[in-house]
Amino acid sequence: MEENILIDKIARAFNVELPLRSDMEEYLDVILPAIRQHSEDLREEEFFLGKAWLEIRDQDDFHEAVLHFFNPEGEYLQSVDGNVHRGQWRYMPGTNKLMIDQMAGGSAIKSELFDLAYMDDYFFILKKHGNQVRKGMRKYFVMGFEPATRGLEWRDVVELLFNKYRENTDLYKYVIYIAVAIIFIMVILSVI
Repeated sequence: MEENILIDKIARAFNVELPLRSDMEEYLDVILPAIRQHSEDLREEEFFLGKAWLEIRDQDDFHEAVLHFFNPEGEYLQSVDGNVHRGQWRYMPGTNKLMIDQMAGGSAIKSELFDLAYMDDYFFILKKHGNQVRKGMRKYFVMGFEPATRGLEWRDVVELLFNKYRENTDLYKYVIYIAVAIIFIMVILSVI
């Protein structure tokens, strides 16, 4: 019993907590620099192609189910509550930038340029090029792999993303190693 209390105290001392912020963009400003080195690059298309990416926002009036599909051959589909809009996407070679064109009647009605902020099997986060905050626009375009993020609130998604940081910090790994070593030693001593 006393050993478990010791392990809990050690783990709590090294636990990395998510800092309190007021909105998703502020959280992302803190988290993304810490996990960026674990991100894939856009040239690794297998991470985002052919998946259903659920758009995630922290706006109270955002209630639509918006899915984004980046298909081979540059086909881009956006489904808003089942209503599909077509477009094109293209990777800007050597830049880690992605251009998304939304189409109507065969011609582009809206083209946007994004920088990759973070990408892995479960998150695809783009940052719109330019100073969007100054214009009162959203800085980040946040998408989560639909099967993993469906039904979650934006704070839960931020917590999942922060877990990527927790799991990849050396401190977290050291705590796990120490805990395993202590348990191993206790088992050995109890057998002797």
